Amino acid sequence: MSSFMNMTTFHFFLLFVFTLIFEKSHAREIRNGDRSQSLVLGLTHSRAAIPTQKTASNSAKKPAESMLDMTEPLKEIRDGYIISLNLGTPPQVIQVFLDTGSDLTWVPCGNLSFECIDCDEYGKNKLSASFSPSYSSSSSRDSCSSPFCINIHSSDNSFDPCTMAGCSLSTLVRSTCSRPCPSFAYTYGDGVVAGILTRDILRVHASSPNNSTREIPKLCFGCVGSTYREPIGIAGFGKGPLSLPSQLGFLQKGFSHCFLPFKYANNPNISSPLVLGDLAISSKEYLQFTPILKSPMYPNYYYIGLEAVTVGNTTPTQVPLNLREFDSSGNGGMIIDSGTTYTHLPEPFYSQLLSVLKSAITYPRATEVEERSGFDLCYRIPCPTNNISLADDLPSITFHFLNNVSLTLPRGNSFYAMSAPNNSTVTKCLLFQSMDDSDYGPAGIFGNFQQQNVEVVYDLEKERIGFEVADCTLSAISQGLQKT
Repeated sequence: MSSFMNMTTFHFFLLFVFTLIFEKSHAREIRNGDRSQSLVLGLTHSRAAIPTQKTASNSAKKPAESMLDMTEPLKEIRDGYIISLNLGTPPQVIQVFLDTGSDLTWVPCGNLSFECIDCDEYGKNKLSASFSPSYSSSSSRDSCSSPFCINIHSSDNSFDPCTMAGCSLSTLVRSTCSRPCPSFAYTYGDGVVAGILTRDILRVHASSPNNSTREIPKLCFGCVGSTYREPIGIAGFGKGPLSLPSQLGFLQKGFSHCFLPFKYANNPNISSPLVLGDLAISSKEYLQFTPILKSPMYPNYYYIGLEAVTVGNTTPTQVPLNLREFDSSGNGGMIIDSGTTYTHLPEPFYSQLLSVLKSAITYPRATEVEERSGFDLCYRIPCPTNNISLADDLPSITFHFLNNVSLTLPRGNSFYAMSAPNNSTVTKCLLFQSMDDSDYGPAGIFGNFQQQNVEVVYDLEKERIGFEVADCTLSAISQGLQKT
């Protein structure tokens, strides 16, 4: 998730960041049929941050011309999911995170000038190429008077961005100022990016006819030169006007994904399917659907309501009200977020869930692994013949969402092996975490690790989200996302 800040220089932005930021630190087989009005993408597995802050809301811009059926082959890394953007003329391919918890799509800009502060992973192993506007003949700056510029600067007065750009009052009132949109800063839960709004061509591959390439003119995205703890770009899939689905015209339809398990990280031969448009939401009534809740504070996020959690065959543990409804200020609810790795639950409910799990599991604790990893429950599990797939004798965890939706997490989505088996034993840890600052903003987050091997459908037309446990490997194969 994200929120915006109105600042014109990165130096001033950094002063603000360092003062405040430290206070927070892929389906069941896709069915064949009508493929009109759809976009099919593959996802790469990678890493993402935990967002916790507020996104500004502004009136939505009319979306771009509705897209036809398209297919994009994409890959996978670790801890999150990335897609590839084919931008500019000639094309430059940039890998970015898929993030349903934010709106802005941005890419690192400048092969030599891109700066990432406190990004150790980036310094050791650069994850993605940078976009160079100077090498693209179709690249241009966004105008200070565009709805996107007004949106990213979170302005109540549409004149403000042009005023910041140095336009005179006479040009403001006549709407004749065409100066570029001023630079922006955009915050995440534990990171910030600063850059300029840019327009350029986005290329995608149509599934018909003959896998032709389709060009999307003047996609608006952030060209980012400096970041704090954000080493790789992001494709925002939220409900705001800057998001990729919004600009492609899919917010009136929807999208779906089926995340491959983490074991496929860095596997270049298979990708997770991401589908946009009619194909994503048609013939999906076999899924269980829970309503998308409307938050008055964060209207651009996908909220769902959690009612209870069941461990194994025990009695369901009821959750606090703030996980299924909002208070008078708009706080509460649970967001579903592909940009956060693990599911976060509020206290004291999180500790209650840990107590239920402790009572149900008799294996010895691996406290030294807990201290080293930061996870709260780790156990040494018998692993016959050192085969991890046989070490799954742990209680199941079921999430009960509004509208009688029950999702029993696949076995690999709760406890995860922290290393290879040793002496017929493997250590597994619970990959859930406690939610920070749960009194403000969302009370919980349903992360991407818990969404693996689950078909998740965002039916935005009917304002609902569907779930179905699935073999996402089969889904990827059915979409032609596996190399042979």
